Amino acid sequence: MKTADSLALRHDGRRLRILDQTLLPHREEWLEVPDPDAMVLHIRRLAVRGAPLIGVAAALSLATFAQDGAGPAELRLAAAHLRRARPTAVNLMWAMDRMGAILDGGRCKDDVVMAELIAEAEAIFVEDVALCEAMARQGLGLFGEGEAVLTHCNSGGLATAGIGTALGLIRRGFEAGRVTHVFVDETRPLLQGARLTAWELARLGIPHTLLTDSMAAILLREGRVQRVLLGADRVAANGDFANKVGTYGLAVQCRHHGVPFHPVAPWSTVDLACPGGDAIPIEQRDPAEVRGTWAAAGTPAFNPSFDVTPAHLVTSLVTDRGVFTAAELASGILSRPRLRPTP
Repeated sequence: MKTADSLALRHDGRRLRILDQTLLPHREEWLEVPDPDAMVLHIRRLAVRGAPLIGVAAALSLATFAQDGAGPAELRLAAAHLRRARPTAVNLMWAMDRMGAILDGGRCKDDVVMAELIAEAEAIFVEDVALCEAMARQGLGLFGEGEAVLTHCNSGGLATAGIGTALGLIRRGFEAGRVTHVFVDETRPLLQGARLTAWELARLGIPHTLLTDSMAAILLREGRVQRVLLGADRVAANGDFANKVGTYGLAVQCRHHGVPFHPVAPWSTVDLACPGGDAIPIEQRDPAEVRGTWAAAGTPAFNPSFDVTPAHLVTSLVTDRGVFTAAELASGILSRPRLRPTP
C-alpha cells in the first residue's frame, strides 16, 4: 500500500495510525490501529471523527486488514462492523459500500481481492483530498472583502483527509484576504470547537475568538459576523442536513438576523436514498457526556450527537459539484442526473 499522510491519519505502507483527537489540544499522541475492531472503538470514542475522515479511516483499516492476510469472509464481517460504527455520518456507509462492492465482485483469488481493496482505499483517500480543494474553489466566491465568519464544531483537517470542508473553505478565504477573523463555537458537550477548531486555526495562524454556543446570537445581532459556515454529516435529497447538535439553533438565529448560513459538504455526504431530514438517523450518546463532572451522578440527560436543519434555512449548500441555493435544493437539484457521475 502507498503512504497516506494527513493531519489526523497516517499510513506508511504497512501500519495505520491515527491522531487521538480526544487528547487535543494538550497532547498530540498517535495510535496504531491494528485491525478493524480497534478502528470501530476509536470511531465510537471519537478518537477519529469527522464524517469524511471516518470513511477514509475505515477504508484504510479494511485494506490494511486484507494486507495482513484476512480472507473475504473476515473482511465482509469487518466491513459490516465498521459500517455500523456511527449511524448518522453517511460517508462511512458510502466508503464501506465501495469496499463491499469489491468483496462482492466475484473475484476468486484472495490476492486479487487484497490488491483491489488496497487500491480502492487509496483512491478514497486521494479523492477526499481533492474534494476538499474543490469545495474551497466552489465556495470562495461567497466571501466579500475582509469578512468575519463563525463556525460550529470542527470541519477542518482533523475531520477530513485534506484541508477540510467548511474550515478548508475558511482557510482558503483567509489566504485570499477575504476572511479576517473566525469566531469559534465551543460546541457542547464535547467541545470540538474549543479543543479542535481553535487548535487548527492557531496552527494556521488565522485570527480567531472562542465563545460558548449560547453567545453566538449576540455577535449575529451586533453585526460582527458576516456569515456562518459549518460542515455536515449527512445531506438528504431535499437539502435537509444533519450536523453537530447546535447547528439547527444557529441556523434559526441566522435567519432571524439576516446572516448567510452555509453548510459545506462533499458529494460523499449527500444521501440521495434519504428523502428528507426526518429520515436521517440521529445517534444518541452517553448522557454522562452532558453531565460531565458538574452535574449530580444519575441526573437524566438528553444527548443527541446531531440535529437536523431544514433546507429552507440554508442560504446555500456548498459542495465540490456546485453551490446550491435553498430554492434549488427545494427543486430537487441534488437528484438531477447531471450531478450524479463521479467527477
